[in-house]
Amino acid sequence: MEFKVNKTIDEINEKIKRKEVVVVNAIEMIDIVRKHGCIEAAKKVDVVTTGTFGTMCSSGALINFWHTKPKIKASKVWFNDVEAYGGVAAVDCYLGATAVKEGDPLNSIHPGRFNYGGGHVIEDLIAGKKVLLRAEGYGTDCYPAKEFEKEITISDLRDATLLNPRNVYQNYSVAINTTDKTIYTYMGVLKPNISNATYSSAGELSPLFNDPFYRTIGIGTRIFLGGGIGYVIYQGTQHDPDVERNERGLPKSGAGTLAVAGDMKQMNTRYIKGASILGYGVSLSLGIGVPIPIINEEMAFFCGVSDEDIQAYVYDYGYDYPNKISKTYGLVTYKELKSGTIIIDGKEVPTTPLSSYYMALEIAEELKKWILDGKFYLTKPACLIGQSSDYEPLKYVKC
Repeated sequence: MEFKVNKTIDEINEKIKRKEVVVVNAIEMIDIVRKHGCIEAAKKVDVVTTGTFGTMCSSGALINFWHTKPKIKASKVWFNDVEAYGGVAAVDCYLGATAVKEGDPLNSIHPGRFNYGGGHVIEDLIAGKKVLLRAEGYGTDCYPAKEFEKEITISDLRDATLLNPRNVYQNYSVAINTTDKTIYTYMGVLKPNISNATYSSAGELSPLFNDPFYRTIGIGTRIFLGGGIGYVIYQGTQHDPDVERNERGLPKSGAGTLAVAGDMKQMNTRYIKGASILGYGVSLSLGIGVPIPIINEEMAFFCGVSDEDIQAYVYDYGYDYPNKISKTYGLVTYKELKSGTIIIDGKEVPTTPLSSYYMALEIAEELKKWILDGKFYLTKPACLIGQSSDYEPLKYVKC
């Protein structure tokens, strides 16, 4: 397939080096594409910056706390009484964002508050706070210690890597509750009898809505991660490119996901925070920004996506979701969701976002500044993430 505009990552990086690069955020790109069309937009713009900020449960920290004296082969590890998985190596462990502090009453007093967990430990470490590290081992000839306890900060850790198996969901369902009681879910508190609806995406700012077929994103893509620089390391768990798509090629339900990693010592707690979800558990709220190189008019078209183009299905989390029943209550656009109300079965229902559009825009703007200042260069993926069998160049493009 021949494109009328063709650029390479190397060419765009040369423009960054010479301070000649043209970078806009995803909101700005909408007007450029509408005004000039996607071919002229592709000629004018080199990079579109995207952003998202919200709760991303499939996250955690891979930590090496360095060898103790005497040495220990830590089979069990805790940070502030939150257990990490110790079955990695002697002083390597993985702290999951959803791990709960020992002794938490959980949902025994319903709804549970879940005041502290793995996500909060990660935030505290990045903030430079002291954290109590405890470790237990069974003792070996080369690792004789059986116990270790010490207050540490992130500077005491040999390695602290944010290592997240599934982030940046490309789309997600809208949640309602058809039952006659209030329920507490990872989609927030849902009132009975379809009295509210919640959703979780930045919409037109979200990274994978601006590259819906993953044509520029893959293993090795450099990204903004928690206020520092990170990388896409693989497609995320539950990545499913072969879902129903609309006339613009946008998925109508959960589709692509990214696995990402980055150095926690670079990160900023403005963009990464522990989360407590009433009646559900703990998690991590995280900011991610992905630069989309405008290598041709197809990418310019995709980056011209607006909230009115993006649709999501509505599902009942009161009965259908927990029982794995796939009945839907229709499609709504992000323009409708962001208006504050949607119509379900003839009823006007108020909507609430679980992600922050304000923070997503801030992240896109910060990433834009990094690129314009020559502090951030794009990377060519070593391999693109899992592709959709429906993808054909320019199939959905209308310039």
